[in-house]
Amino acid sequence: MRQDPFLPTDRRGLMRGALGLLAAAPALLNPQAVRAQQSAAGIITRTVPRTGEVLPAVGLGTFLTFDTLPGAPRDHLREVLRRYWEGGARVVDTSPLYGTAETTVGDFATALGIGDRIFIANKIWATGDFLADESHALRSLRLSEDRLWRGRIDLMQCHSLVNVDLIVPYLRAWKKEGRIRLLGVTHYESAYLEPLAGWIERGDLDFVQVNYSIFNRRAEERVLPAAADRGTAVLINMPFEKARLFKAVEGRTLPDFAAELGIRSWAAYFLKWVISHPAVTCALPATADPDHAAENIAALRGPLPDAEMRRRMLRHMETIPGFDRIAAMPWYPDKRYPGIIGRAQAELRARS
Repeated sequence: MRQDPFLPTDRRGLMRGALGLLAAAPALLNPQAVRAQQSAAGIITRTVPRTGEVLPAVGLGTFLTFDTLPGAPRDHLREVLRRYWEGGARVVDTSPLYGTAETTVGDFATALGIGDRIFIANKIWATGDFLADESHALRSLRLSEDRLWRGRIDLMQCHSLVNVDLIVPYLRAWKKEGRIRLLGVTHYESAYLEPLAGWIERGDLDFVQVNYSIFNRRAEERVLPAAADRGTAVLINMPFEKARLFKAVEGRTLPDFAAELGIRSWAAYFLKWVISHPAVTCALPATADPDHAAENIAALRGPLPDAEMRRRMLRHMETIPGFDRIAAMPWYPDKRYPGIIGRAQAELRARS
């Protein structure tokens, strides 16, 4: 199988190089070479501080969107993954908590011939039957490997800080033993930004995953500065505020100045604002719509806003009625994802 110059993985050798497009030559490790690679490839990338590998700045999230009922149509999800890959994305974030998402990713990535070339960011929260019992954690790891059809997970994260004091030591041990490559912690609620920052400041996280958007900018207060200071890579969840940003701009055209950045959709507008923060490594928008996938991945190309343009983009959003009330909206307005998560939630509501 041809080696993909865009994704270093230990299973194919001890690569810690820069990433490129499918046809791009492998990049060198020095910063000037990385910048040249970005320019030649036309892809916006970020370097992982602790490894030197370079990742495209937009990846794929799978919460709800990649969860389907057994036997239900899912070819559209294969097309989403294909468009992300061909558009230059390499990071896919998933979790055992996301219903059938791991299986969907594993099946389609294997079918597309990219299963061992994507950067898998996965999650774990189980511990065991008693304190310091690792059995549940190991079963979770092995189940994820089976579903994703991977011999090793690139990044394993403690999911939403659940059991974090026990899980992170397991992750350290697994990294030392070669079971995983990198470790991190995650959360998606602003109430947990301070604990996230505390874990970063302890100094041994490779990655942190945090919620951040043009609407919710609280991660700028401590999490993003701490990550930059400690050399921790940053994954961004909720860059679209669970589709609520799109509801706020529904029926509205882009401002004229968006053309200066090559922005042709609100998705690119919101994503370019997020990935232009220097501490951000990769944003993880989720979608089940192939056309929306194409809009998301378009944010990997063209210029990024500078500090003044970021302020201008925010000021424009603040003029839109309802923007300040996004947090009060339900997640995924006007959308429905009928997977095993939704089925179980409906059954629980009927019982309670």
